[in-house]
Amino acid sequence: MTYTKKYISKFKYLIDQIKNEDIENLTRIFKSCKKKKNSVFIFGNGGSASIASHVSTDLNKVCNIKSRNFNEANHITCFSNDYGYDKWISETLKIYLKKSDLVILISSSGNSKNIVNAAKYCSKKKIKLITLTGFYKKNNLRSINKYNKLNIWVNSKNYNIIENLHQIILLTAIDNLKKSNF
Repeated sequence: MTYTKKYISKFKYLIDQIKNEDIENLTRIFKSCKKKKNSVFIFGNGGSASIASHVSTDLNKVCNIKSRNFNEANHITCFSNDYGYDKWISETLKIYLKKSDLVILISSSGNSKNIVNAAKYCSKKKIKLITLTGFYKKNNLRSINKYNKLNIWVNSKNYNIIENLHQIILLTAIDNLKKSNF
């Protein structure tokens, strides 16, 4: 079997492992944000930052839910310079976040310090939090969020597979909310 066939086979297998209840819960959480006029703040690093941008845009445009991702280079570098890269997200949340808002944190490894520190801040402030991770089921992000809204874990150690599945999960919930035709 070729690498491509193995890769696609693994990807199909993992798509089948996505829990329908996770997407339904995510859809309900988005619906509640819209109804209560709460904002959604979504963060990730690298490819996960791109997912955060895409999902934030769709929440704004498609669902009419206020959403921010703070992926502007000037914002990241300013806050990283002043507070340290590991704290730029939590320091951003201190300024913009309201108690009733929702935070979504995406980290393939579940161990990115800036994402983990943001989760700790949300946990301390009792902020609604959704996490998406991969690699090892026992990771720092999942352990911080164990008592919160939703932890979604992808059973893979391949960044691109994990990131693609995170995007599929988040965008499926958005489409579910809008009941898009496909």
